[in-house]
Amino acid sequence: MPTALITGASRGIGAAMTRELTARSFDTIGTSTKGGDGLYPLDVTDPQGPAALAQTLSGTPIDLLVCNAGLYLDQGQSLATGYPAEMWAKEFAVNITGVFLTVQAFLPALRAAQGKIAIISSQMASHTRAPGGSYIYRSSKAAALNLGRNLATDLRPEGIAVGIYHPGWVKTDMGGAGAEITPEAAATGLSDRFDALSIATTGCFETWDGRDHAY
Repeated sequence: MPTALITGASRGIGAAMTRELTARSFDTIGTSTKGGDGLYPLDVTDPQGPAALAQTLSGTPIDLLVCNAGLYLDQGQSLATGYPAEMWAKEFAVNITGVFLTVQAFLPALRAAQGKIAIISSQMASHTRAPGGSYIYRSSKAAALNLGRNLATDLRPEGIAVGIYHPGWVKTDMGGAGAEITPEAAATGLSDRFDALSIATTGCFETWDGRDHAY
């Protein structure tokens, strides 16, 4: 049975992906900041957190690592007076530094399984789609896209594929009640993308429903 590790799995898209991948016969390992309810504790802003979890799970090959944990704190901030430095630091710590440290910590487990890495970014990462506002979130997700593209280059010789994904506008605490799709629909589409990910498509930036996204 393949093993999937999903960060940010306590609610929303992460919880739905955990259920979906379990239904697809994965042994799923979910994380949340505080753990509990069958989840492992992982605070991705703690520089030692990912390494400590990797040590706890030592000996478990990871077939699929889904870097899903994310923050969106700056919605509605004012250009003139908003976006304080501490908000930049906190959001980047989760959305990009936490992604890198998690991938780095689980590289041995990914190598053992010749696994795959899925980074949940956003269409807001695209420089071709720039309607303004949400500067921190857009910047952090663009950084996650860039990180994924470069990881794909470095890990290609080892047979580890990396995909970057826009999960859709999803009805979650982050996406709001007026969003377009349910977490379950996003999870189904994303899981299809993970199944299709290969070395031939490594470095892809795709939508949840299988469309190539402009960088």
